[in-house]
Amino acid sequence: MSSAKYLSVFTSASALQRKENFENYWEFTQQHGGELFEAEKDLAKKRARLQFFQDNPVKLRKPLENPDAFYRNYVEMQDDPKSLDRMTLMLTGMYKFARHEWVGIKGAWDAVPDMANSHSIEDKISRVHLAEEFCHVRLFGEMLRTCGLDQVEWVSLGPIKEKIYEQFPKFPGFLMDTPAFVTELMGVTFYCHLDRLFDDVLADEPEVRERMKLLLDEITIDEVAHVGQRRNFIGAIGMKVSKWLVKPFYTLFFNDIPEVGVLFDVQQMIKDGEAFDFNQLPEHMIERSWIPSYCKA
Repeated sequence: MSSAKYLSVFTSASALQRKENFENYWEFTQQHGGELFEAEKDLAKKRARLQFFQDNPVKLRKPLENPDAFYRNYVEMQDDPKSLDRMTLMLTGMYKFARHEWVGIKGAWDAVPDMANSHSIEDKISRVHLAEEFCHVRLFGEMLRTCGLDQVEWVSLGPIKEKIYEQFPKFPGFLMDTPAFVTELMGVTFYCHLDRLFDDVLADEPEVRERMKLLLDEITIDEVAHVGQRRNFIGAIGMKVSKWLVKPFYTLFFNDIPEVGVLFDVQQMIKDGEAFDFNQLPEHMIERSWIPSYCKA
């Protein structure tokens, strides 16, 4: 007899269950992030947490040997990635992943209604969701500063990719919902593998390792909730499509970040995405996040 607490994220749910879960998620998200500061694209509790980290900085005992290698490769890979040390690869890969998120939310922020013009629970959730994503970019920036990199700039992906990201939120739900869900799932998969990479790459830097894990936890906890929230938009047929999309989406996205193929087992990441059911997440993360009722055993 299985002792698993949670079911697959691809578990089917009725329209009524999904409606009830939207209402429940809205209650969760209001207390989770605190007051929305719309002009600053920020949330009260998230701002306070970041301020705590900034007021109590942690730095590498042994500074990066060659920060120029990071700055030369963090926007576009100039060197053979296999020639770079794992620390540099980890940091440039983190930046590139966060950069995609930053570009996507920039376009979406202007495309979705602001809170004053959000009349449905779904629209209100989307506005807070995007503010959380802006908070994640700030947390990634703090991770890089923790490793001594304080000259990082968030750079556009180029006009074609920028335009795609700008137009994506304007697509009708039946086109947007499944890829949006898979993208959130991919984020959680990446963060779980990144957390384990910290243990390896930062083995000789225990203080920085623990700070990086705490910063990443703040992001992952939100992303786990986002997986459930985005899944909530999708009916039975859409869930079958979503599971089918995991492999091509993960493959296409991670091929665009050469560091990922060197640092991680992409095929295992795909398997983890297809099998995702919340059970492998640590309890401290589950306690602070949100999981749809229909994914609870």
